[in-house]
Amino acid sequence: MLKGISPLLSPEILHILSSMGHRHELAIVDANFACDGSGPRVTRLDGISATALLDAVLSVFPLERKDAQVCWRMVANGNPEDETPIFKEFREIISKREGADLELFPLASADFKERASKAYAVIVTGERRPYGNVIVRKGVVLAE
Repeated sequence: MLKGISPLLSPEILHILSSMGHRHELAIVDANFACDGSGPRVTRLDGISATALLDAVLSVFPLERKDAQVCWRMVANGNPEDETPIFKEFREIISKREGADLELFPLASADFKERASKAYAVIVTGERRPYGNVIVRKGVVLAE
């Protein structure tokens, strides 16, 4: 255990996050998300919600600030305007951890899966709510 670090951030998750470089992307996906074994590194965190993990990740993970889009969610039911409750929770976590100026952009299901397949890593959670998938792009930690 480490002081000040969420216990959801296991040694393996911390290794992934600290190994990622500037502009690498991390996909946090629900329990039903199909991961191809030939793609990025896949880590499982069964029993943990996608929202709880996103909050823990963003407690130590800076988001990119120089790009117009740095956070994405999957489009629900083929309609980019369809807002499921989990999207509101993702936005609230991003706003709490990184500021209200960052948007959560919708990606069509196929586009989301394509982007996730190119991510640095995918963390499969125990999230059971549909469309509980988010991708975030790593930024930099600035000198004090």
